[in-house]
Formats: sequence, C-alpha cells, structure tokens
Amino acid sequence: MKACAKSMRIDSLILPVAPQAVCGKRFGHGQAIVPAMPPAEAVAWLGELIKGGKEIRGVNLCGPGDALAVPELLLAALDLLKINFPHLLVKITAAGLGAVPLAVALAERQQVAQISLQVEAVAGEISKKIYLWIRPSKKTVPLAQAAEMLIIEQEKAVAALAQAGLKVNIQTTVYPGLNDQHVSAIAEKMARLGASSMTMLPFEPVAGEEELPACDATMLKKAQQDAAAYLDLAEYGSSCFTPPSSSGSLAGMLLPQPTKERPNVAVVSSNGMEVDLHLGQADKILIYGPRNEDSLPSLLTVRDVPEAGTSRWEALFRECLFDCFALVAAKAGENPQKVLAAHDVKILLVEDNIEGLVDVLYGGGKKNKCGKK
Repeated sequence: MKACAKSMRIDSLILPVAPQAVCGKRFGHGQAIVPAMPPAEAVAWLGELIKGGKEIRGVNLCGPGDALAVPELLLAALDLLKINFPHLLVKITAAGLGAVPLAVALAERQQVAQISLQVEAVAGEISKKIYLWIRPSKKTVPLAQAAEMLIIEQEKAVAALAQAGLKVNIQTTVYPGLNDQHVSAIAEKMARLGASSMTMLPFEPVAGEEELPACDATMLKKAQQDAAAYLDLAEYGSSCFTPPSSSGSLAGMLLPQPTKERPNVAVVSSNGMEVDLHLGQADKILIYGPRNEDSLPSLLTVRDVPEAGTSRWEALFRECLFDCFALVAAKAGENPQKVLAAHDVKILLVEDNIEGLVDVLYGGGKKNKCGKK
C-alpha cells in the first residue's frame, strides 16, 4: 500500500476495516501491518482528513484482513459512508471468499463502484506455491484442498458479482517463476466469467525473501500484454493512503478523548513500566487517570481481569473498564475489540513506555517518549 500523506489530493483512500484474514501468502511478510479500524473510527478518521484539507476522490475498503471475511463490519462501513459521505465512490478489495451471498447486498449499495478480487492463479498447483495457508471456512483445510476451493469460490464470486451488476476488477501480483506465465489463463477465465478489467502488480521481495526475484519491468509488461488480450488494463491507484501503524507509537492515530463519565485509561503490562502484553494474557489491568489533588494523570488502581469464559469481555467492561475511555495493549483479538467497541472503549495496540503513552493520551507533549530506544 502506497502512502501519500503530503499530497492534498487522494484518489483512493484505503480504509482498513477488515480484522480477519482468510489466507496468507508465502512472500511479503516483511511489510508493515496497519491495524484494523472499527467502521465508525475509520469513517471518523476520513472526516478528520477532509476537515484537514485533503481532497479525497474515493475510498477502498481493503485490509489488513479480508474485506469480505466479516460481512457485518463491511456492510456497517458501507452504510456509514453512505450516511456521512454519499458523494464518495467506494471500492472493495478482497480474495473473493464469501462473495456470493453478499453480491446482491453490495450491489444495492450504489456507492460501490468496483470490487477487486485478488486472483493469483486458476490452477491449484500454482496457487499452493504462492499461498502459505488458505482458510475457506472456520475449519482448517489442507493447503492442496484449500487452494482448489479458493479457485472455485473465486470463479463463483466473479460470476455472482457481475450478475448482480457490479464492476469486477481482477488484481494479480506477478510472481517470477510461479505465475508470470499463467496470466493469460487467469485473464481468459475471469473475462469469460464476467470480469471487466485487470490490474497487474509486480512482486517485490522483502528482506529474507531474495530466493524469489523481483518482477522486473520487462516481465510486468509481458504480463500486461497477456492480460490485455482478454480484459481492459487498470492501473493500481497512484494516490493510495493508509493510516500509520500504531506499532510503537500513537503518532498519527485518531485518539479517543477522556470524558466526565469516562476519565480513565486502562493499560496492560507485565512489569508496570511498558505495554508489552496481549490482552488475553493479562490477569491485571492498570487504571490511569487524573489525580484528585492536581489532575495529573497517574496510576490510580489495579483491577483483576475476569477469568476466561464465554462472556469474559463483557465482564471485563463491567468490572474493570466502566470508567475508561480507552485500553492500551500490545495485542488484542478480534472479539474483545468488537465487544469493547460496542461499549465505546477503544483498544489502542501499542508496545511502548506507559508513562509516555499516558502523557500523550491526556494531551501532553512528551511524544518523544513514544518509541523504544
């Protein structure tokens, strides 16, 4: 994903509202991961950018997981965009799993201008060389079987989406020696099923992946020529923008604010000095807030985390976070994020010094403390 933070014009703003992945590739693990944003937060962040002077032409619901994996979040994001920014055209990028039952609902939301399906192969033996794992259902499926299932589901997805009246773009990354000679087969099949365009992305290795070379300009041009025999070519948006990762810093994040009813912030830590724990590993929650005598943010109390159970996160809110506007942890699962967001408690995923983080959350100027040295 390309960031263009300094440009005042953004052709395609990437809103990462998808927390759940459905597949993982063997290559590209060195890329920074942008945390998923709840739909309401993502739309609020979009509004902040517009207020700040950004000219935004459209948005792309894309990543860090798969946009179709949690349909209720996707549809919630689309509905919020329609209410708040009805003039913006919306694109969706996903692998295609789960698209068939959503096709009509997506077509009914007229803001959806295009759906890009990430199709890397139409042959199982090639697909399993590109993917490390694929999860077409809640159960783990052997890769060879899952690769075939992905291909079948993608074929069904293109046909269903096109039949519903949606414009379908095929997005293919060219992997040298894996699928660079396979582009014609992909384009031919996708065109036959109803796709209207195709975008070719060159693979670029990251550190430690030098065994697979980069896709050079000559190989990319050949792949584009192969695709153009069947589908219109579409360029990858040149002005894509993603919110900065919260890993190691709160800088650039849309931060929640304390209120009279919720003046405190909860922190997860193993040593009382750094945020270094997964929320699910914590047995204590540190509660920080303004002191009565001088209103300086300080450690107020320590609360016990409820034991694991079916309603653990609801209990966590009732017993520990009832007076908190945010919770800071190194990591947290999708379920607690959803449950606590419903109670207006934002989870901030950061690994850093507690004092500096708390200071920033309460409007202090010690942002240089946010970052390990």
